[in-house]
Amino acid sequence: MNRNDNLKRLAEEEFDLCIIGGGASGAGCALDAALRGLKVALIEKEDFAAETSSRSTKLVHGGVRYLEQAFKKLDFAQLRQVRHGLEERSIVLKNAPHLAHTLGLITPVFSWWEGFYYSIGLKLYDWIAPAAFPRSRWLSKSEALEMMPGLSPHIHSAVLYYDGQLDDARYCLALVQTAAAKGGAVANHLEVIDFQKGGDGKLQAAHVKNRLEKNQPTLIVRARQFLNCTGPYADQLRQLANPNLLARIRPSIGVHLVLPGEVLGSEKAMLIPKTRDGRMVFAIPFEGNLLLGTTDEPYLNLKEEPLLEATEIDFLLETLQPFTAQKIEKNQVKSGFGGIRPLLAPSNLGEAGRGTKSLLRDHEVERDPVSGLLSLLGGKWTTYRLMARDAIYEIMRETGLSRPIQRQADHTKTLPLIGAEHFDANLWKKLRADFQLDEDVCQHLAQKYGSRSEGIAQLAARNLELSERILPNYPFLIAEIVYAVREEMAMTIRDFLARRIRLEIMDWQATLEAAPTVAKWMGETLGWTKPEQEEHLKAYLAQLDSFILKAKSS
Repeated sequence: MNRNDNLKRLAEEEFDLCIIGGGASGAGCALDAALRGLKVALIEKEDFAAETSSRSTKLVHGGVRYLEQAFKKLDFAQLRQVRHGLEERSIVLKNAPHLAHTLGLITPVFSWWEGFYYSIGLKLYDWIAPAAFPRSRWLSKSEALEMMPGLSPHIHSAVLYYDGQLDDARYCLALVQTAAAKGGAVANHLEVIDFQKGGDGKLQAAHVKNRLEKNQPTLIVRARQFLNCTGPYADQLRQLANPNLLARIRPSIGVHLVLPGEVLGSEKAMLIPKTRDGRMVFAIPFEGNLLLGTTDEPYLNLKEEPLLEATEIDFLLETLQPFTAQKIEKNQVKSGFGGIRPLLAPSNLGEAGRGTKSLLRDHEVERDPVSGLLSLLGGKWTTYRLMARDAIYEIMRETGLSRPIQRQADHTKTLPLIGAEHFDANLWKKLRADFQLDEDVCQHLAQKYGSRSEGIAQLAARNLELSERILPNYPFLIAEIVYAVREEMAMTIRDFLARRIRLEIMDWQATLEAAPTVAKWMGETLGWTKPEQEEHLKAYLAQLDSFILKAKSS
């Protein structure tokens, strides 16, 4: 994962496949293709998982909302989507057990009828799902309050069911790392600004701008086939390759806010099955905090990052309040973020006026016959592996790109990702015994880096400065900054704080306090001068201040 080495490969080699977009779908495609023997390049405009793939609700699920719609409307496409999600759920957890785990979700109800209704629905969810997960059950009021002490005492009872949870940004990074380990050339902060075409109009090369180097010449990446995995930004790339293509994506924004974990005081999550406008909201424990979301509205300005706004804070807190014992105040909000869903446009005009929350989270592999560009459109995190498999199958079918490996073998189904090799749930105890680090630090390292966590512990052991915490009340070590630069291609302060350790999405105030330390050690590792360190820090703090101001302004 040395960026300079990968840039050299991208400039000098010709690839079977160049994947544009380093989110879940692009990283999944890179791994699938590399395992099939293809020579693969993966380039990303920002950082790996910088956009949609790091801003999810952190659930690995079939989709209880889609199940309800499937039965109410006899919509078999929705039912198929649920079944695919439930089948993939166990695979996502199994392939990276340090980054994904089973999560219990409680749905509080205020009447016997509500409890009966949701209990029947979740029994159907169990019935469709493979047997690997615990089954759902109807809880008494006392059982529900014991499991979730922050619940309102006015509930009648609750229904408990199980899905999965993942650290989305680090899971995507593990996919990228694994693809690189299998021979892929990968690099972040590279933007495709144009394509080079042959006499037949087909794409031959991408003109790529290195966003970290102002004066560096444009990089030319040559490949036999290009695959567009840019999610909500897919139409921009499609139309760069062929201006005559019609838009296919209807972007939708989903916003989350973060509250202290004590609000519900539980390791289990809460599903609020219906809000005033008919959507679902989740309150999910994540990194000791409570993640609350999401909204679902059309989003048109793709040039601006989606942010948490004051009106959305009001909506989400108003939605949660009837289910909690204590009054929730706006000043308890610690941070927030927005993500853009890459929803596929409806295929018939009769659906054109429907809201985004009614659109199916399915995917499609599109081939442009003029430019030859393939685009992987739509989809969701849980089914990233199926999306990748479909896209690579289509590439091999259309272009004949293949190697002497079983073409139809599902290589990614049982492959442990980086960090999952020989992972053991008691790894943190071994770290504690071997390196005498604090218990919370060892648990954090094991959960985020898996079997690679010993590399960070060794850095800390060799240098006492690196063994210090970045912040007193968080388990993050300065050694992680150095490791992230050397081994995980973290190139900016935000790469590290937002996606390597997730602090930016958990606590804005703590992030402001941590940023100077990150700038210092990242700068020393990357060779920044003191003025460059100050410039990077000033720019990041200004960006973070803008997030905070947006959330506070009415």
